[in-house]
Amino acid sequence: MWKTASLILLLSSQIASADDRWYSDRHAKIGAGLYQQHCAVCHGKSAEGAPNWTKLGPDGFYPPPPLNGTAHTWHHPLKSLYGTIMNGQNKMPAWQGKLRKEETLAIIAWFQSQWSDEVYSAWKRMDGTL
Repeated sequence: MWKTASLILLLSSQIASADDRWYSDRHAKIGAGLYQQHCAVCHGKSAEGAPNWTKLGPDGFYPPPPLNGTAHTWHHPLKSLYGTIMNGQNKMPAWQGKLRKEETLAIIAWFQSQWSDEVYSAWKRMDGTL
């Protein structure tokens, strides 16, 4: 009983709350509009990704993945997420010269705000830059 309670307390202490995130609510709200303007057409209005995003398309590329924490996006450090947006990848266009650094970070803040506290905590431990 005590071992279970101790484990629950340990795990709950390692889960980030909204207050523990690298961005503010205001930052994420700014990112919401930018995301809808630039990203939603491919990644979905709620960052749900394209249907069948796990299946290789006839063009040899995977469709855009979810960014809402239900796919692999949380496996990538902040620097990598930023680099993918700015430089593009596969069929995703490069946004360098179209989005400023602050706008790109606001977009990341918004889609990370869609992540559960558990997913964000796992990302934060993996990222190591925060």
